[in-house]
Amino acid sequence: MATVYQNLSDYDAELMPPKEIVATQTYAIVVAEWNPEITNALKEGAVNSLVANGVLKKNIKIVYVPGTFELTHAASKLSRQRKVGEKEPKYDAIIVIGCVIQGETPHFTFVCNGVTQGVTELNLLPDGCPVIFGVLTTNTLQQAKDRAGGRHGNKGDEAAITAIKMANIVW
Repeated sequence: MATVYQNLSDYDAELMPPKEIVATQTYAIVVAEWNPEITNALKEGAVNSLVANGVLKKNIKIVYVPGTFELTHAASKLSRQRKVGEKEPKYDAIIVIGCVIQGETPHFTFVCNGVTQGVTELNLLPDGCPVIFGVLTTNTLQQAKDRAGGRHGNKGDEAAITAIKMANIVW
């Protein structure tokens, strides 16, 4: 997606599920502690968008992990949790939030590929919940700031809206 053509915080409120349905749902957000200036801004965007669309604050669990690579492990553990006495996942959707900025070594590529593949695999599990990719993969710190509440909006907002929509897909 070319962010230059779209603000990450824009969405059509008319296309969102009814708030009375969303108010009964639970969401988890897994946040990488690496690049905290960025990831905390993304987390705040996600929480604010969830709440603005009907999710009760008490129904949002936030988990911190050391870095972006660890997001998939935490998301995997959360996706396996079940509602008490039920087979359904405990969370209606999980959002993973991280920020990887290109450096001088191939580490960027390995982390980005690993997390992308891990999130994809979690989304293919037959009994899991949607896991939403809220990870910035940028060339510079400024690009990350621009996408964490700056001139391109907040990818945390985008991830929250995606989570609500995916949690409410009707088959």
